[in-house]
Amino acid sequence: MTSKPALLIVNRTSRGGEADLAEGIALLKERGLELIEIVTEDAGLIAEIIRNHGDQVDRVILGGGDGTMNAAVEALVESGLPLGILPMGTANDLARTLQIPTVLAEACRVIADGRLHAIDLGHVNDRYFFNAASIGLAVRVTHQLSSEVKKRWGVLGYARSVALAIRYNRAFRARITCDGHTVRVRSIQITVGNGRHYGGGMTVANDAAIDDHLLNLYSIKPQSLWALLILVPALRWGPDGNQEGLRLMEGQEIEIHTKRPMPITTDGELATHTPAHFRVVPQVLSVYVPSHYPSSTPQA
Repeated sequence: MTSKPALLIVNRTSRGGEADLAEGIALLKERGLELIEIVTEDAGLIAEIIRNHGDQVDRVILGGGDGTMNAAVEALVESGLPLGILPMGTANDLARTLQIPTVLAEACRVIADGRLHAIDLGHVNDRYFFNAASIGLAVRVTHQLSSEVKKRWGVLGYARSVALAIRYNRAFRARITCDGHTVRVRSIQITVGNGRHYGGGMTVANDAAIDDHLLNLYSIKPQSLWALLILVPALRWGPDGNQEGLRLMEGQEIEIHTKRPMPITTDGELATHTPAHFRVVPQVLSVYVPSHYPSSTPQA
């Protein structure tokens, strides 16, 4: 038995928010976990719920998608509480990165029987993020990707929204400084990743990891639709620097300046604007992961 209960928060507005958690909850209770169960339809309340219960619990279990995790991240860091993830969203990129099963009963088993693993977080301006932050095309995708589209189309909604966003996307110029090295680019999208996956299963870089103390950046130069389609496999499985039309950088601290302020999404949510100061915050949050998840990653 644990000395304190676990705080279970389920976001009912996530795509899988109406899923039956009964089997998973029963498993957690069988393992001796007492639960404080809270259901919300407003992700904006999640941080407040964590802060209000932080001294009463020994862990936070979140049911929702990447937006739900993003809504909680500031409060999780403040509280120092470990996180258990129940993937109930459209993309579940954080769960994918951490190899957490999407079957909810199995995800509950990870929390009950798995182990804690310290992960890094990305930080841009005044915001933490788990997976990735983007400027340009991905922001337009976010505008197109409504909750209704997510529920109706699932992961296919990302492809649909990308197709719509490309029509109206415009190139922009940016100055990027990565660990003191500065380049100037003309781009349609810049993505800075802390984790491995983002945007419905896209991969930031072929060697990206959420615990390697590095940020991975790529910039896509303006090009034809056909050339963009050729890039899709690399973006899906992770660019390695050999693709035409991509510039890759990695480091611990990145600054991005644009002529005019441009919006930035973090984990698919509108968060801040350029100019942007990115940094990696190593091993700042503990998460329950499967026993087979790698215990360590080569360090920078």
